[in-house]
Amino acid sequence: MSEKTIVHLLRHGEVHNPEGILYGRLPGYQLSENGVLMAQAAAKWFASRDVKALLSSPMERAQQTAEPLAEMIGLPVLLDDRLIEAGNRFEGLTFGVGRGSLRRPHHWPHLINPVRPSWGEPYEEIAARMVAAVKRARAEARGHEAVCVSHQLPIWILRRKAEKQRLWHHPARRQCELASVTSLTFDGDRLVSVDYAEPAGGLVKRPTVPGA
Repeated sequence: MSEKTIVHLLRHGEVHNPEGILYGRLPGYQLSENGVLMAQAAAKWFASRDVKALLSSPMERAQQTAEPLAEMIGLPVLLDDRLIEAGNRFEGLTFGVGRGSLRRPHHWPHLINPVRPSWGEPYEEIAARMVAAVKRARAEARGHEAVCVSHQLPIWILRRKAEKQRLWHHPARRQCELASVTSLTFDGDRLVSVDYAEPAGGLVKRPTVPGA
């Protein structure tokens, strides 16, 4: 008989980012006080789950989000570089029109191909590394559940790949809120369902921070 394994993709909590920077892979960006509460809410959501493996992106905000869960279930946090945020040419800048980076003509060539996309890490590459990370997590927790702490874009691209949708999309239509959980259920190695939950939904402020 096949084994049921669930791999949960947990997006990190809110980051302290008062200047609204697209921080991407930049070091030094950590959870805000509200983000810590989000991480705690997510940990409580997993309290009754059969979690046997906990993996995280190496970014500080992801590791901080994993901490309350690691303490609660008594598991080490395994770092996996494949869960890292997507690369982006606008990293370190404010993004948008007005005073944002889009008002500068030298940035415009990076916007010519939204399908790839031309401004950052190709969607297919993001999908491939995230699929590999999920396979590792599934192997670590075979017959049980695993949690992978990652970032909005990589999680959303993984979900679209799993649901056999085209990878390019409108960023405003992503269903991947701060501290949300996207769950992939496998029967053996076969994906049978994708589910979504927002354990910290009541803590989310609008608009959410960029570059998460």
